[in-house]
Amino acid sequence: MGSALRGRTIVMSGGSRGIGLAILVAAAREGANAVLLAKTDTPDARLPGTVHTAVSAIAAAGGHAVGVIGDVRDEADVERAVATAVERFGGVDICINNAGAINKAGTLELPLKRFDLMQQVNVRGTYLLTRACLPHLRQSDHAHVLSLSPPLNLAPHWLGQFPAYTMSKYAMTLLTLGWAAEFAANKIASDCLWPQTRIATAVIGMLGGPDALARSRSPEIMADAAVHLLAQSPTAGTGRTLLDVEVLAAAGVTDFAKYGGGTDPTLDLYVDPPGESLSGTTDIDTERKWIER
Repeated sequence: MGSALRGRTIVMSGGSRGIGLAILVAAAREGANAVLLAKTDTPDARLPGTVHTAVSAIAAAGGHAVGVIGDVRDEADVERAVATAVERFGGVDICINNAGAINKAGTLELPLKRFDLMQQVNVRGTYLLTRACLPHLRQSDHAHVLSLSPPLNLAPHWLGQFPAYTMSKYAMTLLTLGWAAEFAANKIASDCLWPQTRIATAVIGMLGGPDALARSRSPEIMADAAVHLLAQSPTAGTGRTLLDVEVLAAAGVTDFAKYGGGTDPTLDLYVDPPGESLSGTTDIDTERKWIER
């Protein structure tokens, strides 16, 4: 695995903390380079971690990284991050769409400016970053696009909870699947990765409290899954929406206890319990009973 990522260059949106940083640190241990585009230049008392502390963590793991202060919604910032990767490391092999905005309000409660923010960060940002990386990915013999976005679960109990956020995340998935088809002839793998369970990040701790963290797995489960996926040849598969545990199980991992979360970790958004997954064609009255039980 190490030789597959050694010397490869990752461009990531976000990455100052949480899942994104865990992926970059794990990739650094395998010899990968990283350029992260993130806004956090100065510390925030609520959310630890900046671009600068992320670069230090990646270096401590044995990797080489450059932090670019900028906004994934801004075309000039995105182009500057990609240009930095090319100038510093000679190209781009992997594009990771990690940055995201979330607001789980319903339609009547969600202000338009919050709606716009989610579409701009999640959809426009994913499109901008990938589009800027694509000319360089086409020159790589190990080209991957990885979006941290969910499987397209069209069950009404998900569609009806927070449609604006769901639309933005599903749009990330649709774009990624579209690129898999569009660039298949160029041997650019394009996949989505999503956690089966909630992940113990600073945001979860801030919003959900200690009990929420106790039933959440560590970001390292996503990092291990991402590194395993990205180490594969781009011809091994593309156009997939994968859960972290699926990737790790395929790699022979059967015990997830080391990632925490207790014996009954909380499932993440858009992930149904085994045997209770409902299709998008479910009768709405049946679906309503499922929600109310």
